[in-house]
Amino acid sequence: MAETDQSKKVADRYLKREVLGEGTYGVVYKAIDTRTGQTVAIKKIRLGKQKEGVNFTALREIKLLKELKDPNIIELTDAFPLKGNLHLVFEFMETDLEAVIRDRNIFLSPADIKSYIQMTLKGLAFCHRKWVLHRDMKPNNLLIGTNGQLKLADFGLARLFGSPDRRFTHQVFARWYRAPELLFGAKQYASGVDVWAAACIFAELLLRRPFLPGTSDIDQLGKIFAAFGTPTSSHWPDMVYLPDYVEYQYVPAPPLRSLFPMASDDALDLLSKMFTYDPKARISVQRALEHWYFSSSPLPTDPVKLPRPAPKSRAPDFSSQDGPTVLSPPRKSRRVMAGPESFDGNSNQEEKIDERAGEGRPTVNSADGCHVKRKLDLELRHD
Repeated sequence: MAETDQSKKVADRYLKREVLGEGTYGVVYKAIDTRTGQTVAIKKIRLGKQKEGVNFTALREIKLLKELKDPNIIELTDAFPLKGNLHLVFEFMETDLEAVIRDRNIFLSPADIKSYIQMTLKGLAFCHRKWVLHRDMKPNNLLIGTNGQLKLADFGLARLFGSPDRRFTHQVFARWYRAPELLFGAKQYASGVDVWAAACIFAELLLRRPFLPGTSDIDQLGKIFAAFGTPTSSHWPDMVYLPDYVEYQYVPAPPLRSLFPMASDDALDLLSKMFTYDPKARISVQRALEHWYFSSSPLPTDPVKLPRPAPKSRAPDFSSQDGPTVLSPPRKSRRVMAGPESFDGNSNQEEKIDERAGEGRPTVNSADGCHVKRKLDLELRHD
């Protein structure tokens, strides 16, 4: 009971403003941290009805993000269970790369594209140095803050790699960003799968549309082969040994320039190295960052100067007399006054926030948290 009360106190620290998104995992809210006055994003994840029904995707995400601290990776600031849900508190990000690509009111210069892909690769390089595969690289998982900084997010599919005997599922990544070895059913793979997905994102920035939008795994391979030619054993010797390998009719590769007519020569050279069929020969993220594309003119745009969509909603109005609903209301829903004085320690709000809540990092072990702390300490060996 004491642990449940503590989780409730931590939850009361955050005031919900609006729903940012919903999915099968749960809901993401925009919220206010009443201790700091900062805007945060809270992902509420259903833990399951049974005590053993813990969402392992969320637990893996917590475990990995505790280790991944980098300017180009989203920051997890808190985690707490409440009423059968696990709440993850992240720094608030204004938009994502997909919104930038899709917004036809935005003009992306070559320097802007170079900056966005450079930040993407920097975040990915840090993951790989820590032996972490992201495995879900796509534009809407690349979030952008108010200062223009791009950060990798959504680490629910991420895994540690490096063990020679480690086997993974090939059903990862959104199909359009899935490397050909995954489409052929590879169970053992490494950082090259993230590189291929980053190349697809690079291509999408150049084209302002999805580059390889397959409708099935077979169609996806067909679109890849149409773009880069059907691979042969001389290009990719291990291809024929993959579990789901199917022979395709040979088609030659069209000139890469015909696919990206506006791209510079150095951009095409980097793309060709990232889109190499053989994952053993595919360029690494670190080597991609050292490619002359990033040091040639024009240099990458300073992130703060990058074009971004207009915010969908205005910043929270702290002078409002009808504040947001607290995250963990009692039986009768209550409202919290959120005047300008709410965060100076002398608040006159209707329900006083417990100043001790959140003094330390909240634990995630409670009865309704399904023994989350114990689960976090397990070595997660399965996909």
